[in-house]
Amino acid sequence: MKQGLVSIITPCYNGEKYIKETIESVLAQTYTDWEMIVVDDGSKDNSADIVSEYSKKDTRIKLLSQENAGSAAARNNGIRNCEGQYIALLDADDLWQPDFLKSQIAFMKEKNAVCVYCSYSLIDEKSEEILHPVSAKPVVTTKMMYVTNEIGCLTGLYDSEKHGKVYLREELNSIRDDYAYWLDIVKLEGVAYGNPKILAKYRVLANSTTGNKKKLIKKQYSFYRDYLKLNPIKSVYNLTRWAVRGLIKYR
Repeated sequence: MKQGLVSIITPCYNGEKYIKETIESVLAQTYTDWEMIVVDDGSKDNSADIVSEYSKKDTRIKLLSQENAGSAAARNNGIRNCEGQYIALLDADDLWQPDFLKSQIAFMKEKNAVCVYCSYSLIDEKSEEILHPVSAKPVVTTKMMYVTNEIGCLTGLYDSEKHGKVYLREELNSIRDDYAYWLDIVKLEGVAYGNPKILAKYRVLANSTTGNKKKLIKKQYSFYRDYLKLNPIKSVYNLTRWAVRGLIKYR
């Protein structure tokens, strides 16, 4: 583990349309002690070639390649090979503001926390802001995380020094695996803290799983029942709260 180093884990599957913009948002960071590990998950486009060209220009950018196995497996591949004290997950179509890392690390030290997250805006395929920004709750507890994932995946930052690396649950088949990941991290200390600053941009794609909430309803219910082991009544209650929040978020 290298003290102060941030390991940015980016799974990429056919991401040639946005990966350049994502990498550029990392290169623009005012905090420069980072490594970006892009894991090409069996892409059939030019994603790997694009990342390879960046890695030749900046050794902080590293490319790993694997046969297609899903985002959870790709992220775990990156985490296994990372060296940083801090670990962040940034998808191949999402963006960070230039002061994301600097602000989040300072906020983490202020709160003496192992996990922080932040507010973020929503953008479309053209990188234009849409809808309303998602405001981070000041504090999230394990109990709150059992209801819904309060941590936007692209906004989370985890300090692995105290508890070591945390891996994603590949048995979830890349559905709700990010939810389980941040829940497992929050469980370590029972709490995480939200930075009110808008430091990231989450891309909403019309054909994405997240962009179509109807596709997620069954999976979300199964997550409550099978992964969290909640009873049917509690699962339906949490599902309803999750659905209402989704309607508000994407209204």
